Amino acid sequence: MPDPRSVEDLKNALKRLPGVGPKTAQRMAFHLLERDRKGAKQIEQAIGKALVQVNHCRQCNNFCETELCEICASPSRNSNSLCVVETPADLEAIEQAGVYRGKYFVLMGHLSPLDDIGPDQLAIKELLTLISNNKIEEVILATNLTLEGQATSDFLYELLAESPVRITRLARGMPMGSELEYMDPGTLDQAFTNRSSPL
Repeated sequence: MPDPRSVEDLKNALKRLPGVGPKTAQRMAFHLLERDRKGAKQIEQAIGKALVQVNHCRQCNNFCETELCEICASPSRNSNSLCVVETPADLEAIEQAGVYRGKYFVLMGHLSPLDDIGPDQLAIKELLTLISNNKIEEVILATNLTLEGQATSDFLYELLAESPVRITRLARGMPMGSELEYMDPGTLDQAFTNRSSPL
């Protein structure tokens, strides 16, 4: 006997989460309905609140609830250095490692032609505007060491090659194919300390 339509809708909604397939979505849906309806209500309220209150920082493009995020608004951060990352999770990993005290810019993804993600789907125009309108001395290309991250880094390097800004990327001590959000603080510290020109 098939599940009620509302249960099917819940499973389909959960499948939109990364890494969640049909079986995992079914397990989550049944758990919330059978054993944790209070938790389900809490998730519903948190998602609704986030959708209403969370927007993008007008300077770094990271998620925030105000016009400027805490990092961009902080006078203690080095505004001459700009670290370009793919996602808010990457920014969070670097912040937790405590290895960098400059400003950030979040692209909200990486170039991926197979997924129809080109430059227009990322915040690249906003990045170029930010660099041209501010006294930035160094741009650190901190994209992930995946094929897509490397392609994104190469694309940005070409765009910025004629600018007077120094361009570096994280040291190659990081394993190829790795993602920043899963790096330990020591590895990130070495990557920042030994950063170099992309070419």
